[in-house]
Amino acid sequence: MLKDKLLELFESNKGLYFSGEEIAQKLCVSRAAVWKAVKSLRNAGYEIDAVTNKGYCLSAKTDILSSQGIQKYLNPEYQNMDLVVLPTACSTNALVRKKAESGAAQGCIIISNEQTQGRGRRGRDFYSPQGTGVYMSLLLRPCNYSADQAVRITTMAAVAMCEAIEEVSDEKAQIKWVNDIFVKEKKVCGILTEASFGLESGTLEYAVLGVGINVYQPKDGFPGELKETAGALFDRTRDDMKNRLTAAFLNRFMGYYLAQANTAYTDKYRERSLAMGKRISVISADQSRNAVVYGVDDDCRLLVRYEDGTTEKLSYGEIKILYQTE
Repeated sequence: MLKDKLLELFESNKGLYFSGEEIAQKLCVSRAAVWKAVKSLRNAGYEIDAVTNKGYCLSAKTDILSSQGIQKYLNPEYQNMDLVVLPTACSTNALVRKKAESGAAQGCIIISNEQTQGRGRRGRDFYSPQGTGVYMSLLLRPCNYSADQAVRITTMAAVAMCEAIEEVSDEKAQIKWVNDIFVKEKKVCGILTEASFGLESGTLEYAVLGVGINVYQPKDGFPGELKETAGALFDRTRDDMKNRLTAAFLNRFMGYYLAQANTAYTDKYRERSLAMGKRISVISADQSRNAVVYGVDDDCRLLVRYEDGTTEKLSYGEIKILYQTE
C-alpha cells in the first residue's frame, strides 16, 4: 500500500522534509496520491507537518507503533523478520499460535496496541488497554528443547526486557521470578511462554513468547486490584518510545536466543533477581509454603530453603515476596 511505503520513507527520515514532488518521484505515484496517503496517515494519528516550499515531515515527537518504525531500530540481521503491527487483537499469543499450527516459520511476530482478551499466567487476564502499552508475541522453533529447558525462553526474555528498559530510560529493572519485570517496586511487564511438545519426542515443537509492557499510565489509571501492584515506565509521552523499546527488546532477546552458548544471560538474571535473599511464599494449586531464597542456578531455577530445612530447585510456579531477611 502507498500509505505503508510513505510511512517507511517518513520513519527512515523522521524530522526531514520532502516535497510532494520528491515523494511522488521516489514512490512512482502522482502528487494527488501522495496527498491522499498523507491524509490517511494523519487520520491514523500520525503528526505530519506541512510547510510551504519545504513539504511534508513526520514529527519527531510521534509515538505510534508501526512495523516500519520498529524495523529502523532493529539490528541488520533481524530486519527481515515477519513483523505485523495491529491496532487491536484478541490475544497476540492466540494469533501467533494459529500461525504456528499453520506452519509459520520462526521469527513470526505479532504486535498490538491493544488486547481485548490478553492472557497472563494461570489463566488470568492481562490488562492491555489501547494506546498505552506494547503487547507482542514471537514464534520460536528451538531445536531439541525439553520441557525443563523451555523455561530458558522466559528467563532470556526477562533479562532482555530489563536491558531494553535500561537502554531507553534511566530506570533500573528487576525480575520477580520467573516472569514479571518490576521498576520502582511496581510491575511494568509480564511474560507468558506457551509451548507445544511432541508426544513421541518429548521435545519442543514450537514456543510462543508473549510480552506485555506498560509504557505509559492508562488515562484513568489501573483498575481494581492492579492499582496497588501495576506501574508504567513513563508518566508522559516520549519521542518514538514504543518503537524504540520494542526494537531494543527484540535485539537483546534474539541475541541471547540465537547465541550458541546461550547461558550468557544467567549472571544478568541473578543480578536482577528481586527475590534474592528474601522470604517468600511458594504457591501451588493446593498450598503455600514459606521459604527463603538463597540463590538462582545456571538454569535460572530458584533455589529455596523451606522452614523445615528442606531445599528445592523451582523450575516453574508462583511466588509471593514477603519481606527481607535480616
